[in-house]
Amino acid sequence: MKEKEMIFGIRAVIEAVEAGKDIDKVMVKRELSGDLFQEMQELLRRYEIPMQKVPLERIERITRKNHQGVIAFTAAVTYQKLENIVPLLYEEGKIPFLLLLDGVTDVRNFGAIARTCEVAGVDAIVIPERGSVSVNGDAIKTSAGALHSIPVCREKNLKEAILFLKNSGVKVVAATEKAASFYTRTDLSVPVAIVMGSEDMGVAPEHLRICDELVRIPQSGTIQSLNVSVAAGVLIYEVVRQRG
Repeated sequence: MKEKEMIFGIRAVIEAVEAGKDIDKVMVKRELSGDLFQEMQELLRRYEIPMQKVPLERIERITRKNHQGVIAFTAAVTYQKLENIVPLLYEEGKIPFLLLLDGVTDVRNFGAIARTCEVAGVDAIVIPERGSVSVNGDAIKTSAGALHSIPVCREKNLKEAILFLKNSGVKVVAATEKAASFYTRTDLSVPVAIVMGSEDMGVAPEHLRICDELVRIPQSGTIQSLNVSVAAGVLIYEVVRQRG
C-alpha cells in the first residue's frame, strides 16, 4: 500500500476521523496507552472503525515515518450501510440481489468476484468488518474498477446482517459442500442474497444454521472445492439465468 493511502500519528488519525475521512482500519502498537490514545480509541469505537493491536516491528515494516505507534489505512471507497441499501432497492422496484462474503481474505479473489457482480447486476456486496478482505488498491485493480461502481457494505456482525436480510424478505442462500441440494434446484428469482465462504473454512457454521437454504455445486473431480471467485460466478449467473 502506498504511503499516501495512510495516516500516521494519533492526533492526525483523530482529526481525519472527525473530518469524515473514510478509514478502512487502524493499526496500533500493542503497548500504546495514554489519554490521547484513549480519546482515539473511543472515537474509533463510535464510528465503528476496526482497530488492530500489533507488535511495533510490524508497523516499522510498513513505514519509517514518525508514526507514534499508529497507522490508519484510508478506505479506497465509501462503505455503504446494508440497512440503507435494501429499502432503497425495494423503493426503486428492484428484486434485491446481494452477495455476502464470509471469511474471504484474498484481495485478488475479492476483485474478481466484484467484477463478476458488477457485470451481472448484483446490487451490493456485503463483507464483515473483521477477518475479511477490504476495498484497497489491489482489490480495485483486480476488479477492473468495478469496486468503484458497486456498493460495498461492511457490517460489524455478519449474523445480524443475515437476520436483517431475512426480516426484509430476502432469501439467504449459502453455498456449501455440506448441502444436499444442487444450486439449480432452488428458486433464485425472488429477492436473494448468496453467501460465499472462504476456500479453507467455507461459510461459518453459525451462519449456515440461520440461512434459508444451503446449496452445492456438483463436483466430479478429486479437488475438493472450486476457487471462491469461480464458485461465486457460477451461482451469480444462475440467478441471472433464472431471472431471464
